[in-house]
Amino acid sequence: MKTETPSLADVVALLESLRADVASLGERVATLEAARAAPAAQAAPTAAPDDHTMTIIAAAIAAFLGKKAHIRQIQLLGSAAWAQQGRVTIQASHALNSARSQP
Repeated sequence: MKTETPSLADVVALLESLRADVASLGERVATLEAARAAPAAQAAPTAAPDDHTMTIIAAAIAAFLGKKAHIRQIQLLGSAAWAQQGRVTIQASHALNSARSQP
């Protein structure tokens, strides 16, 4: 399989695009920090806690993907599998001496 080496122009274009995205995200963060710093008595509530959480998740996704994504659903998933695996790991770490257990 032959891989293509990107040209210098492609790399420069990608870097410029990344710089623009980072600058845009920086402006959004500055705007959010300024809105949050405003006294609560003077400013109307900007977002409900769920909207704030959605905004944070959307910003994280945009930073990771490099573009704005449409979030369709967010669901908290819980599982006992992690806890069970942790217990198994701890139990397995204990060295059992079979010579002591026999009379």
